[in-house]
Amino acid sequence: MEGRNQTLLVTEFIFLGFSGVHKGQSFLFLLFLAIYLFTLVGNGVIFTLIQLDSRLHSPMYFFLSHLSCLDVCYSSVTIPKILANFWHQRHTISYNQCMVQMFLLMTFAGTECALLAAMAYDRYAAICQPLRYAHLMSRSVCVPLATTSWIWGLLDSVIHTALSTNLTFCGANQIHHIFCDVPPLLQIACSDTYVNEMALHVASVFVSLGTFLLVVVSYIFILSAILRIRSNTGRRKAFSTCAAHLVVVIIYFGMANVNYNRPSTGYSLEVDTLISTLYCIVIPMLNPVIYSLRNKEVKEALRKVLGGLKKGSDLPH
Repeated sequence: MEGRNQTLLVTEFIFLGFSGVHKGQSFLFLLFLAIYLFTLVGNGVIFTLIQLDSRLHSPMYFFLSHLSCLDVCYSSVTIPKILANFWHQRHTISYNQCMVQMFLLMTFAGTECALLAAMAYDRYAAICQPLRYAHLMSRSVCVPLATTSWIWGLLDSVIHTALSTNLTFCGANQIHHIFCDVPPLLQIACSDTYVNEMALHVASVFVSLGTFLLVVVSYIFILSAILRIRSNTGRRKAFSTCAAHLVVVIIYFGMANVNYNRPSTGYSLEVDTLISTLYCIVIPMLNPVIYSLRNKEVKEALRKVLGGLKKGSDLPH
């Protein structure tokens, strides 16, 4: 009970990530607001197009719609609080809000790892097993895969959040970060963090590394199948179907590894701020661009919707 009472003495945490910025607060507010709006609009457009256009009712776009939802959730967990702090010029968060933010962040992080692995399996089935693709990626397979991805992230988050609520801080409340996450909280805790650190390492193996290895194995088979295609045109077409997913995987897992498998001494405050900004704020903004920039089906669906809206506006009222 004594440890619990000590924890309750810390009613709020102070983020130090932007503590060195004094004159650029307004610029950063506008920058993060622009990023957030772009993320909402970009992912919202992709999700809406997938729902409206029957040509996008395929397993690949089914998983992409879940990824778009995740990116919106990711950004909504962190950026609104950052914007509020810039607006009030007070970079704080209450203890309870911190725990909720961390719980949601870890849920979405674990879910995205599993979802990217499911998307890799979809690409494997499409390229390596084209004749059995309809059976391997039927709706009775896709829905459980997506559901399992969300449950996977939720279970991982429950474990870390439950362990974090038992930490004691003894008055230390300055977090070297821009939002609540497990590693920075462990740095300021005054109680024994061994169990928390072990849980973080185990989660890194199963949640992050495990799913990443599934992606790697899938792409080994995919690459082998592509190399067996005789025509250059066929190879390019096959590779183009998974190029966007591969780029997202490299960026996401790379940044996740840097964020959670940090050295024992940690990073400098500036590097920590940059890494966390890229991992949870910039990446969700980039995903719609990566998936739609060279995707003909998405661009055609967008033209179709915009064309329909234009025709509707041209009708006499």
